[in-house]
Amino acid sequence: MFGIGMPELILILVICLLIFGAAKLPEIARNLGKGIKAFKKEIKDDKKP
Repeated sequence: MFGIGMPELILILVICLLIFGAAKLPEIARNLGKGIKAFKKEIKDDKKP
């Protein structure tokens, strides 16, 4: 996965936790998931003839 291992993912999570705080992380993750889902849907719809 892009050459990112578990230590790097943990470091990114800790940095995000310090920047945004524990209360905002679930909201950020939820919005990111919705964005990825919408992006995949648009890609799938674009490939239909």
